[in-house]
Amino acid sequence: MTKKVKIGNIVIGGGEKIAIQSMTNTKTSDVDGTLAQLAALEAAGCDIARCSVPDEKSAIALKSIVKGTKMPIVADIHFDYRLAVAAADAGVAKIRINPGNIGDESKVEYLAKYLKERGIPVRIGVNGGSLDKKYEGQPLYEAMCNSALEHVALLEKHGFDDIVISVKSSDVVNTVKAYRLLSQKCDYPLHVGVTEAGIYEKGLIKSAIGIGALLCDGIGDTVRVSLTDDPVKEVYAAKEILKAIGRYDGAYAEVVSCPTCARTCIDVQGIATRVEEYARTLDKSVRIAVMGCVVNGIGESKGCDIGVAGGKDKSVIFREGKIIATVPNENIFDELKKQIDVL
Repeated sequence: MTKKVKIGNIVIGGGEKIAIQSMTNTKTSDVDGTLAQLAALEAAGCDIARCSVPDEKSAIALKSIVKGTKMPIVADIHFDYRLAVAAADAGVAKIRINPGNIGDESKVEYLAKYLKERGIPVRIGVNGGSLDKKYEGQPLYEAMCNSALEHVALLEKHGFDDIVISVKSSDVVNTVKAYRLLSQKCDYPLHVGVTEAGIYEKGLIKSAIGIGALLCDGIGDTVRVSLTDDPVKEVYAAKEILKAIGRYDGAYAEVVSCPTCARTCIDVQGIATRVEEYARTLDKSVRIAVMGCVVNGIGESKGCDIGVAGGKDKSVIFREGKIIATVPNENIFDELKKQIDVL
């Protein structure tokens, strides 16, 4: 089990719930625009948000941003340790750095002391595409792991161990291997994700494979689905991944539906879409099935709380595998909704 690290009002690691993270893509110096995006992320279910800090103007804006949101803000810093200091002074909950590009060791030492005094943790973020040349010749996953551990050792050398680690690549297999290796070598909380995963459809698939594999192994304390899209979609995607493996901490409605075949006589896709839309409004845990026929429908979804199995003119509504009603096909959604409401 990983150690616990406090990030603002959220604790990760040590068996705490898996936190969902995203990142703003507004200009951080645009306070109003960034706060609007943060509000949308929070409403979608985001737990922690990261903001890039490329310049002094962005660092100054962080003070207003931190005050304007309830979510813990992580400042993403590269190259200039002074921006990390400014972000800490602005009240951010965590600093994301790569100690290898923050300057000479004296700057790392100064920053470690500064952040320790203020109780601000650090995420060491190693990306496969920006490794030091000294790791050339090593398998990518080993190089990422070794780079992260070297950075950890540098902070530990200066008395700092309030650390979270990520080792991301756009290559799913190497990402998974890197995290698995890292989890064997340290007990720091791990922020998992596949970086630069791509536009929505491709990015979602790559992220689901990589993040899902790691979480099924029990690896991962925070997650981010990196998409070239609206960051809100990252949050929804992360929630769906957590739900799919039973790691989502909260009530939710799950819709199970069959892929249809020649036996299908009802509009499974249309009904399932309406049920899915309705399910998003529910504040309770319920498993709902929309199945195309009675041949396999009831049996394959007997673990569901409520469901429908389609027929030629009429369909059956079942609860926990037992038929409770027969309805004309045009009334399927209304009857299913009525039964869901009384659960």
